Order: sequence, then structure tokens, then C-alpha cells
Amino acid sequence: MGNKFQQVLLMSDFDNTILNTETARRNNLPVPDISDRNIEAIRYFIQEGGRFSVATGRGVTFFQEYVEKLPMNAPCVVFNGAAIYDYATSRYLEVLQLPEKVLRQLPEIYRRFPSVAIEVYDTEGVYVFQSNLYSRQHHSVSKAEVKEVQAISEFPTSALKVIFDQNTEILSEIKAWILEQEWSRDCEVVFSDKTLLEMTISGTDKGQMVRQLAEILEIPGEHIYCVGDADNDISMLRIAKEGFAPDNCFPAVRESGATIVADCDHDAIAEIIGILDKRY
Repeated sequence: MGNKFQQVLLMSDFDNTILNTETARRNNLPVPDISDRNIEAIRYFIQEGGRFSVATGRGVTFFQEYVEKLPMNAPCVVFNGAAIYDYATSRYLEVLQLPEKVLRQLPEIYRRFPSVAIEVYDTEGVYVFQSNLYSRQHHSVSKAEVKEVQAISEFPTSALKVIFDQNTEILSEIKAWILEQEWSRDCEVVFSDKTLLEMTISGTDKGQMVRQLAEILEIPGEHIYCVGDADNDISMLRIAKEGFAPDNCFPAVRESGATIVADCDHDAIAEIIGILDKRY
């Protein structure tokens, strides 16, 4: 093993950055395998002393199936930045829950936008009310169990995040309405996909948690690199020495100044590691 990348951290979003899951989700197709080129590049990066992991909107159980398939040697940022989880020791290193006052607003959101599906995530699992096409597509790419509830009152009283599932137009209306409310100061609201609007506690995002993970790993800020495709990735791209984005990224990510690399179907991670290989 070498030390070319000693004290270098590379954090990557998963869905539609490492692996194209959107095509499978939209068309009810099998999810493809992670490319051999990406896997080999990550192994090389780790062998040369680098630390590689994932910052994902997925919860712990939703990402579990990829833990053995994807080379990683650092804890993961999960729940869109609401937690750090170490799969190697099966324990949470950090958990940030939504305030109860925010969760108490869910009935009013549903009353105003009755076509939306609502997902609530806690450390034990995922709960869904009013499942619709978009929530079913969302869960079609994961083998994790989803618990359907018949009423919002059946949701757990603590949660790390909430997801609203609908088309972009309605979700944009929901986001605008939330941001008009006094209680919105206690939460972050961000798109993680065109049909997924996520809500976490205020001040929580992938960027904050990646920075915290880097402190745990004692990696200086000038050696943090991040890659992601969606709006919820922008915070970590901004805290990185250099933020990268696959060519299939959202317009806001492209406009954020991220360095654009190959799309998620053409080994974006391998290209980034190639860039770092020349830099170090």
C-alpha cells in the first residue's frame, strides 16, 4: 500500500453519481451494477492511503445492500446529512433529529397538498403515508422494508428526515409554502430529486456532516473533495477543496461552479480519481 492520498478524503453522493438508479426507478427496470472501472479506481485510491465514503440521502437500511459491493474505508453521511453512520462498527456517530414542532405540521401540509406521499425516517426504519407513484418509484430501487401507515398520527414521534413525493410543480409549491411559515426556521428543505423534497433539522446538510466527518478522521479541509448531482449535494461541494459533479447533474449544481466530469453512466468517480492521481 502507498501513501499518495494520505490524509485525502473523497466523499461521493450515491444515486445518479456513482450509480444510475433514476433510469431503473422511472422505467421499472433492474438497477445496474456499480461499474468495474469505478470500483477499481476506488480500490486504488484506498490502497494509496485515501479515505473514501458516501454522503447519501438514503437511510442506513436503504444503503445496506451496497456496503459489501462498494469499497469504503470511512463512515457514511446518511439521511441527507442528518447522521453519520459507521457500517464497520454498526453504530451511529452523530444523529440530528427534526424538532417535534416541525413534525406537528405534517397534517396541515397534507391538508393543503392531499396528493403528496409523505415518508418519515427514523433510526429504526421508513414509514410512508399516502403512497403514490413517486414514492413507489422511490422505493423500487431498494430492498429495504417500508412500513405503510394509515394515518399521520401513526408516524414515529422522532425523525431524522421527512420526504415529500410528488411531481416537481407540486413539490415546488410545498417548498414555497413551508418557507413562508414561521416554523420553517427550524428545518432545511431541499430537492434531492425532481420528485423528492426532503426536510431535515435546520443547519443540517451534507456539507456540515462531511466537515464533521473530516474532523473525526483528522483530515484537513484542503484535502476534502466531494462529488454529487443534485441540489442536496451543493452544500458539500461548496465546503470541498474542489467540488465535482457528473454531467447528468441538476442545473443548480452546474451553476454552483462544480467541476463537471463524465455522467453517472460513464464512470464519474474513476475520472475524478484520475484527476486527483495527477494532482498528488
